[in-house]
Parts: sequence; C-alpha cells; structure tokens
Amino acid sequence: MTTHPRARHAFWSDIRFLIGIALVILSIVGVWLVVSTARDTTPVLQANRTVVEGAPLTSDDFRVVEVSLGAAAKEYMAPQDLEAGLIASRTVGSGELLPAVATADAQSSRTTNIVIESSIGLPEHIGVGTPVELWYSPVMGDTDEFDAPRILAADAVVASVPDSDGMLAQRSAAVEVVIDRADIAEVLAAVTDGAALSVVPRGSGS
Repeated sequence: MTTHPRARHAFWSDIRFLIGIALVILSIVGVWLVVSTARDTTPVLQANRTVVEGAPLTSDDFRVVEVSLGAAAKEYMAPQDLEAGLIASRTVGSGELLPAVATADAQSSRTTNIVIESSIGLPEHIGVGTPVELWYSPVMGDTDEFDAPRILAADAVVASVPDSDGMLAQRSAAVEVVIDRADIAEVLAAVTDGAALSVVPRGSGS
C-alpha cells in the first residue's frame, strides 16, 4: 500500500499556527501602545479668560491642564515656559490652550492700547477679544457738522468694555481697544480734532 508523505502538511500547519500567534501578539502590543499613548499626558497652559493681543501673560490668566498631545506637545506652553516679559502676540480665547506662537517678547510688541469714546454706542455682543474697526467722521470746517465716515483703523481688538445692561447702548461709551502702533498718530489726531469716532464689529457697516 502506498503511503503519502505528511511532512509538507505538518509544516504548513505549523506556519499558520505561528502566524496566528504572531498576529495575536501584534494585536496585544498595538492595544498596549494605544493605551500607553493615551495615558501619556503633558501639563500645558489653558486660558481661563480671553487674553487680547498685546496683553501681558501672567499665571493668573491660565490654569494647568493635563492633555495628551503626543509630538504636538512642544508647540504649546508648559507652566515653566511662562516667563516674565511675555505678551500675547494674538488674541487667545477663553479655554484655548496657549500655543508658543501666540506669545512674544514685550519689547517686540507692535501694538498699544487706547481708550475710544464710541459715538454710536456699543452693541451688547461686543466683548473682550472682539475684532473691530475704528471709523471716524471729521468735523467740517468751523461748523458743528461732520463729514462722511471713513475708516481709521481696520485691525483693532477690544481690550475691555464698560459694564452693560444687556441692551444696545444708545449713548456714547468708552471702550479700550488694541491698535497697531502705526495707527497711533492718526487716531490721536482724530481725537484731538474732535472727530466723531465709532467702534464697529469687523465685517459690519458704519
């Protein structure tokens, strides 16, 4: 009687068994790596209020949170990175993690704050960090009339606003805004000349 060799069949059975074992091990390692990475958190700074461009960065403005950022962790500010003399180079919203690119040395700041009396009042939705435009209507000669409004500073940000009763203001209201230093001369000239100034949310008409 002829017998068939079984060595090849046994060999392939062993290979499939070993491959199955390897796949199980790889699956376990993969799950372990995912769980391990998820548990690998980094302490970073999170704003507990809106910090406008140009404002000094202090520990009172932030809380420390543990987040899993992986390789992106180096792009955000850790508690030990918050040194004296740093300012916000852009507005950082409340609850936002503080990116390193949103900070700058105070000596390199190109902005300043100025208080404006808005002749048209302030809508209730204007708050700290709101992007706004400054418009002005110059006085016409020796009259009490004003010329057509025109843009004065196109890229300003609200730094602080007076307390509001929740309704659209119908009177003048002082508001502190952050403006580029290049606009200071024109803004101060408009104030000195008695022009009617208006703070308008960016994207709105005058």
